Amino acid sequence: MSNDHKPFTYRARVAAALVSSALVGGLLATGPLAAIVPAQAEAVHVSGPAESGFADIVEKVSPAVVSVRVKGVPSQADNDNSDMPGLDQLPEGMQRFFGQRGMEPRKAPRNQHRPERIRPTAQGSGFFISQDGYLVTNNHVVEDGSAYTVVLNDGTELDAKLVGKDKRTDLAVLKVDDNRKFTYVGFGDDNKVRVGEWVVAVGNPFGLGGTVTAGIVSASGRDIGAGPYDDFIQIDAAVNKGNSGGPAFNLNGDVVGVNTAIFSPSGGSVGIGFAIPAQTAKLVVDQLIKTGSVSRGWIGVQIQPVSKEIADSLGLAKDEGALVAQPQPGGPAAKAGITAGDVITAVNGNTVADPRDLAKKIAAVEAGEDVELTVWRDGKAKAVDVAIKAMPGDDKGAAASPHDAKPSALEDFGLTVMPSDDGKGLVVTNVEQDGDAADKGLTPGDIIVSVNNQPVNTGMEIETAFADAAKSGRKAVLLQVQSKDQSRFVALPIDQG
Repeated sequence: MSNDHKPFTYRARVAAALVSSALVGGLLATGPLAAIVPAQAEAVHVSGPAESGFADIVEKVSPAVVSVRVKGVPSQADNDNSDMPGLDQLPEGMQRFFGQRGMEPRKAPRNQHRPERIRPTAQGSGFFISQDGYLVTNNHVVEDGSAYTVVLNDGTELDAKLVGKDKRTDLAVLKVDDNRKFTYVGFGDDNKVRVGEWVVAVGNPFGLGGTVTAGIVSASGRDIGAGPYDDFIQIDAAVNKGNSGGPAFNLNGDVVGVNTAIFSPSGGSVGIGFAIPAQTAKLVVDQLIKTGSVSRGWIGVQIQPVSKEIADSLGLAKDEGALVAQPQPGGPAAKAGITAGDVITAVNGNTVADPRDLAKKIAAVEAGEDVELTVWRDGKAKAVDVAIKAMPGDDKGAAASPHDAKPSALEDFGLTVMPSDDGKGLVVTNVEQDGDAADKGLTPGDIIVSVNNQPVNTGMEIETAFADAAKSGRKAVLLQVQSKDQSRFVALPIDQG
């Protein structure tokens, strides 16, 4: 081999096996995926990088990667060739890898009826995870489909049926019924992920068929605002539209992630892609195959992060945990005695870092089981037992409405409030734009329900609560604020008042 290849070979030799960060630790209490795979079957495995670089890995894993064609009745938006659906569900610049649409037919003359017909509306990627035809892709690839076709590495086209899908993690499972034994791949070990390790992405970008790109893991644990269980692996291997649902491999041929989204101001790859960690995918896929759906634990609370100012106002040593903005009436947490203002700091003794961590820990518990929540209340820790329920489809908090009454001013904070006519809380009637209250996001119409977890219903009560907090040496006061159907907490620094 020439000297030109030595640096590349060196990097390949020192690259360790890439595996995913677990999104939920034990997100779902299910058995291992191996339970659904025939005992005699073995997933593709490569002992390590060879002198040929990625060629040996690609040669072995490529037969397990497929193109996924989704058919459905086109909408008017399809006929007008408008933007692909779903892109507005992510933050600006974040895009799902919706595949290439079918070629648009010639425009019909104006006023001439164009009959609807079944045609390809999207193309994505997928990969087999069992020899009998189960394969993984993204939910956003298949969710609007009425029929599915997978195209194998050799060009063979096979019909597939939808087994199940999970919108929250953007995963779906298809099944191909055929007499052949499919080459399939396995999921990697999430405990060994390291930033800087090699990753190989195989998929169907722009409908081109099997395409391979390579790069490194550039970050882990990314929250891109796609959902409550965000914990993406970030990779710099080039991925584009059509790569959705395709696998990202480590150098042993193990799937470390399922390519799902890109950061793309231009619509194409700029070297920042996001993949669902393999361990999360493995657990979700297992439930989809067994039951067709995914069940998660739920306690029914609106939660928010604990900022440094909020921690100071509550006497917490660290800005960790999840602050309960409002328990849902009749929900598991409310029935157990969890109240607004409690900070959940641990689940079954395991520390809660932030709201996202709490959501993952609770989701990992099966409905019907009990958990012990450690909550911080009135300056001390307390244990509360909560009976977990299955997550419902739509959780809504209580709403409140502003009313008029005699005003009372908190001028130092740029805030004017008045009691509500039902006697519950104080309505914010004016917020000075250069005041601290405006900086914290308070707006007219908000209702201040409590100060430092003490209910306030009059102007005198809120001013007394502020004064008491200052006398006790608190650096901030904690306001519980209701706005429309949401409840949140806002900390106002006392030294500003």
